[in-house]
Amino acid sequence: MCRHGGAAAASRSTLEVGEIFRQHGSVCRQRYKLTPEQLRVMKDIETCRTAVRGGCLDTCDHCGHQVPAYASCGNRHCPKCQALHQARWIHQRMARILAVLHFHIVFTLPEQLRSLILCNRKVLYDLLFKTASETLLQLSQDPKLLGGQMGITAVLHTWTRQLEFHPHVHCVVTAGGLQAVEDRWLDSSPDFLLSVRVMSRLFRGKFLSALQDLYDRGQLEFAGGCSDLAQPAAFRRLKDKLYQKEWVVHAKKPFAGPEHVFRYLGRYTHRVAISNQRLIAAGPPGVTFATKDGKRCTLSPEEFIRRFLLHVLPAGFTKIRHYGLYASSCVKTKLGQARRLLSDRAPGSSPPGAADLCSRLQAEDKDLSALAFLELMLLLTQVDLSICPRCGIGRMRRTHVPPSTAPRGTQAVLPEDTS
Repeated sequence: MCRHGGAAAASRSTLEVGEIFRQHGSVCRQRYKLTPEQLRVMKDIETCRTAVRGGCLDTCDHCGHQVPAYASCGNRHCPKCQALHQARWIHQRMARILAVLHFHIVFTLPEQLRSLILCNRKVLYDLLFKTASETLLQLSQDPKLLGGQMGITAVLHTWTRQLEFHPHVHCVVTAGGLQAVEDRWLDSSPDFLLSVRVMSRLFRGKFLSALQDLYDRGQLEFAGGCSDLAQPAAFRRLKDKLYQKEWVVHAKKPFAGPEHVFRYLGRYTHRVAISNQRLIAAGPPGVTFATKDGKRCTLSPEEFIRRFLLHVLPAGFTKIRHYGLYASSCVKTKLGQARRLLSDRAPGSSPPGAADLCSRLQAEDKDLSALAFLELMLLLTQVDLSICPRCGIGRMRRTHVPPSTAPRGTQAVLPEDTS
C-alpha cells in the first residue's frame, strides 16, 4: 500500500534498486509470471557493478591506493547505467537542434486503456507515438494556425512518481515551422503554440480510430483485466466511453533557448522508473522512496519490484523518436533549409545562447560517441578521474579482474588498499 506524508529524509542512504532486487527478486520470480525482458532486467540490475561481472582494479602508481571498478550491465532500465548513454545521445542531438524556442507538450492516455496497453505494449506504445506526432504535425501545417512544419523529439514515459502505470509521451516541439515552398521560417507566438483543447480532441479521434482498426484486423491481444474486451459489444462500450472523455494534453511554456532544451532532454531522455537517489529506506514496513514535494511512498519489497517491472519496455523498442524537421529523413534537406533561414536572421533575433552553441559545435572536433568513460568525463566536467583520489599525485593504472563465481545475491570484494 502506498502512503504519503512527511518530509523526505535530509540525507539519502546508499540503498540501491539492485540491492532490493538481490534480496527479494527470487520471491517475485516465483509469484509473478514475468516476461523474458523482465527477467533479463532483473538479472542485469542484480549483477550490475558487482564482482559477479568482473571488471578492473585501479591502482595508483604513486601511493598504491586501490579502487575496484566493476563492469556495468549497460541495460537501459538500470538506474546506474544511464549517464554515459545520456551524455553521448545529447551530443548527437546538439548537431541537429534548431536555435529557436521549444515548447514542451505531454500527451497522456486515459486510465481506462491501461489493462489493454499492458497486453499490447509494443503495438499501443507505437500508436501513442504515431497519433501524438500526427496531431502536432497536422495542426502545425494548417495555414490558419501556424502554416509550417515543426521539429519534434518525443520521449515515452510509463510511470508516475509512485511507480504506477501511466503511459504518456513528452514532446519537445519547435516554436515555429518551416514553410518549405516559400522558403520561410514562421515563428509561433512565444506564449502560445497550439490550442490544448484542439490537440486533445484530434489526438483522441486519431487514437481511437486507429485502435478500432487494430481491433478489426485482429492485431490486439486480450488477457487478464482486458479479456472481456475481446467481445465486440464490450469493446464498443469502452470506445464510446473514451469518446465522451476529455483526454489530457498538457502544454508548458517554451524553454529559453537551446541550452535549456539540452538540460531538459538530459533529465528526461534516459530516465528510468526510479533512481537510486530517491530511495530512502528498505526494511519494515517496506521500501520507502521520495515522490514529490517532500512526500514519500512505502511499498512492500515485492510490490516495489512488481511496479518497477511494469515499465520494462519490449525488446528493441525505441523510446526516443523524432518527427517533422527532426526526422532522420529531413536532416540533409528541410532541417538544413531551416537552419540556413535561422542563421540569416538579424543579430539578436535568436534565443539567448544560440550563437555560443553554434560556435562551440563548429569548434568541436571530438566524437563523444567513441570516447571512453574517463575521456568523456574529462571533456564534459573537466574532472580527471585518472588522478589518484587519495594522494592527488599518481595516476590510476587499470588491470583486468575476471568475473567472480559468487552466486547471485552476493558481491565478491576486490582487494582494497589497507595502508
